[in-house]
Amino acid sequence: MQVKVQPKLIIHGGAGSSLHGKGGLETVRRSLHAVIEDVYALLLSGANAAAAVLRGCQLLEDDPRFNAGTGSVLQSDGQIRMSASLMDGMSGRFSGVINVSRVKNPIELAYFLQNSPDRVLSDYGSAELARELQVPSYNALTELRLQEWIQERQDNFKRTMAGVIAEPELLETSNAGRGTIGVVALDAHGGLAVGTSTGGKGFERIGRVSDSAMPAGNYATGHAAVSCTGIGEDIIDECLAPRIVVRVTDGMTLKDAMQRSFAEAHEHQRDLGAIALDASGAIAWGKTSQVLLAAYHDGEKIGDTLEMAVGTQIGCIS
Repeated sequence: MQVKVQPKLIIHGGAGSSLHGKGGLETVRRSLHAVIEDVYALLLSGANAAAAVLRGCQLLEDDPRFNAGTGSVLQSDGQIRMSASLMDGMSGRFSGVINVSRVKNPIELAYFLQNSPDRVLSDYGSAELARELQVPSYNALTELRLQEWIQERQDNFKRTMAGVIAEPELLETSNAGRGTIGVVALDAHGGLAVGTSTGGKGFERIGRVSDSAMPAGNYATGHAAVSCTGIGEDIIDECLAPRIVVRVTDGMTLKDAMQRSFAEAHEHQRDLGAIALDASGAIAWGKTSQVLLAAYHDGEKIGDTLEMAVGTQIGCIS
């Protein structure tokens, strides 16, 4: 196959306040880099961006360290409710599932809905779709997340959200992060796609809906694609993903669009992060939080944002 465009890829595993030392950092780095290697090889083989996004999200959902799929956090009633969405920039289609339970990979339902006349389903509709597709019932609960919830219940849910990554030491800390996973891909044909998946904030009101199932947190056109992470309500209030994508679509460079959008988010005291690609192959990431758990492949090598300086808001590779 003749490669027309050099594929590019960026993924994230959430944003937060700390990685709790080198052990946490290196563990997360290995997890993210392994996903990059797998998905980038798929892009080099000729897969389209949406298929690459599906694969990347599946791998991240299957990693119990991250708050999506296996290892999702529990809502206040002790139940797991997951949300995911996918947007293909070439077709302009957004699809997703909201507060789905008992499935291993919510992103698979979102991917299937790309070709459905009804493309966003709530909890009941998502469960019905899973039954129609004969998706096996799956328990995404891990012991660490259960213990995290039990500890918070004993403390009357004083924390507003769970840890971004599931590591034993996080059970002794507070407000360690905001857990979402996301994948943005540019394929060899110049196509862009994005997917985002989450278990939610953790300990939230029953039925709370995440930005991950909305265009606010997951958006793409033929010009740019963005996946967000952080406090969902802040992302929704900023309408962050479409804000960045529309600015690029209207002619702003990806770097300038990210800088302007994150300056606004910082001014509004939002707590969030985002990863992005544009059609030219520029890669960008931004955060108002201290840490963004992101990794990328720029066509030559793998890099990540795990040791990005605390005060730095934006990074970009053209």
